[in-house]
Amino acid sequence: MSNPQALARRLGTFDASVIGLGSMIGAGVFAAFTPAAAAAGSGLLVGLVVAAFVAFCNATSSSQLAAVYPTSGGTYVYGRERLGPWSGFLAGWGFVIGKTASAAAMAMTFAAYAAPAGWERPVAIAAVIVLAAVNYHGVTRTAGLTRILVVAVLAALAIAVAACWGGSSPDPARILGDGLLAHGWYGILQSAGLLFFAFAGYARIATMGEEVRDPKRTIPRAIGIALGITIIVYAVIAVTLLATIGPEGVATNPTPLAAAVEAGSMSWAGPVVRAGAAVAALGALLALIAGLGRTSLAMAREHDLPHWLSAVHPRYKVPHRAETTLAVVICAIISVADLRGAIGFSSFGVLIYYLVANIAAFTQPDTDRRYPKALQVLGAVACVALVATLPPLSVVLGILMFAAGIILRLVRLSRKS
Repeated sequence: MSNPQALARRLGTFDASVIGLGSMIGAGVFAAFTPAAAAAGSGLLVGLVVAAFVAFCNATSSSQLAAVYPTSGGTYVYGRERLGPWSGFLAGWGFVIGKTASAAAMAMTFAAYAAPAGWERPVAIAAVIVLAAVNYHGVTRTAGLTRILVVAVLAALAIAVAACWGGSSPDPARILGDGLLAHGWYGILQSAGLLFFAFAGYARIATMGEEVRDPKRTIPRAIGIALGITIIVYAVIAVTLLATIGPEGVATNPTPLAAAVEAGSMSWAGPVVRAGAAVAALGALLALIAGLGRTSLAMAREHDLPHWLSAVHPRYKVPHRAETTLAVVICAIISVADLRGAIGFSSFGVLIYYLVANIAAFTQPDTDRRYPKALQVLGAVACVALVATLPPLSVVLGILMFAAGIILRLVRLSRKS
């Protein structure tokens, strides 16, 4: 007899890969290159290689763990199973709090592209409600809408690349600018951090491990496919931008892809690019809400969040209470604050999340091992190195975020004893 509180395994390799793509090819591909170019100039290409390698190390850890622990919650579960309840809690807390703020910021990013001036907050709240309603009606609906959004974004990016190379005056000599190392290795590491955070959504697939069919085979494949495609897309966009408007043009324009298109003879494609950015933000938000719901479900099952949130809808087989509660919280945040410029602590939480994943994977026995331990060591070291490139304010806010979680858990445990 099936467990009524378990989610339904309905995702195959294709849908799991698409959900990963929806998480990674979000608003970042339209906006992350500006700060990356400001930090490293043409060296952002080196930063992209570094970010891709760090992502690969972390992705192999997530894949290896997900194959053994195919349930909801991702690194929250892995940390708990391999390292103990506190490690799992820190990973889960950092993810839920940081990504809830990121979801509010992502909704406002969508509204900034899609809404007329003065209507950003209502439109952002409406987007959260609609996407939460889609998630509520089952993971197959989530996957179906994600497919549509990902195709639309990839089409917009393809049009943008074609417009840049066909309608502008791209010069391959601009790609290297003053040289790949002109801004130094610190600038390159900063750009690597920015680009890593932009496409670090591959763990969303592992977070939804309880809804994947044949998880031992499907999850590693889906993570590899989604990450590989995303890295190729980011590389093509990076080279196109540098060849079209050069590193200085990228660094000084908040919407570099639209600016590159509009600078050429195919300026009609500019609105297509901006629409693609809005759709990309929507796709990332959809996957984010789904991932938050599953991690909250896992934490509620272990009483690290209110146990009431662990309910699974009897018909749709989704964590409906967790998703509804998170949607209400995200809408409340949007109604009172715009966090687009203040979510650096989310990056701190993401790095702790992957640090726990790498350490957890390192402890796995040889019988569960798919990748050499060296990759987990490199992944963990890279997480610590990227923390060093974060702005000090982000580190302070991140520490405060974790301190609040630790205090709340200590209070709960003391009452329980």
